[in-house]
Amino acid sequence: MKVAINALHNAQGAPTGTGAPGTAPRRASLSQRWKGSRNLLPALLFLGLFFFAPLVGLLLRGVLEPTPGLGNYEQLFANSAYARVLFNTFSVAGVVTLISVLLGFPLAWAITLVPKGWGRWLLNIVLLSMWTSLLARTYSWLVLLQSSGVINKALMAMGIIDAPLEMVHNLTGVVIGMSYIMIPFIVLPLQATMQAIDPMVLQAGSICGASPWTNFWKVFLPLCRSGLFSGALMVFVMSLGYYVTPALLGGAQNMMLPEFIIQQVQSFLNWGLASAAAALLVAITLVLFYLYLKLQPESPVGNPR
Repeated sequence: MKVAINALHNAQGAPTGTGAPGTAPRRASLSQRWKGSRNLLPALLFLGLFFFAPLVGLLLRGVLEPTPGLGNYEQLFANSAYARVLFNTFSVAGVVTLISVLLGFPLAWAITLVPKGWGRWLLNIVLLSMWTSLLARTYSWLVLLQSSGVINKALMAMGIIDAPLEMVHNLTGVVIGMSYIMIPFIVLPLQATMQAIDPMVLQAGSICGASPWTNFWKVFLPLCRSGLFSGALMVFVMSLGYYVTPALLGGAQNMMLPEFIIQQVQSFLNWGLASAAAALLVAITLVLFYLYLKLQPESPVGNPR
């Protein structure tokens, strides 16, 4: 089993300690880590004009309208109706991320394990579902989940239920529809990570007497960690800002933050409160993006090894 663990460390890029025994690998200096950053100036200029400038305007509106101060942020968290919107947003995003991981991981594993031709077909099906119009996919779930939809009719015909289940215009329908939409965004990074794993690492664990279950938990799953984390973060961030699916399947009684922002702008012309809510989404996205960068070993903000 030690051979398998050593192979796992080598596959993850663990330092082997060249040089004298007991000497720690030399850490790259800050200047070396940021070497070549001048090449990023065009991209930084683009971000400054089309991302940071609108972001600053958004933040200013959140603290200046209708009166200067943090009243919009206080109202956002103090008002029970607004707090409910925040709870719906984060709870749905968390549940959707969990379901996407539970369904996307075995699907990515199946695409990796099956013969190459079948794997390519499965991957194309996943891509096709992602390329299909978001509005069309959401309406298809509306047709399936409504009281007179296919799912309720089938359950009633089999005698499982006596009355139709309420699966639309509530958070249940939102979670089902968004989980289906988000699965491709976690399958793609996971499948790419699994495809890059050297089969010899898994064979080393089997040769050393590890059971398939131990081989999965101790060897395979740690090697999938980067793809799993990046996919889960992407699904969570996208779920926070989705509008079409929650609006059609959830309705006004189960409003999420994107619907709330649009309502404040279009119906009430309350730009200050809408800007505060949007700034909250942007702040969460930036924090999660920083955490994602911390997981990347070659990132300038990553932990030096």
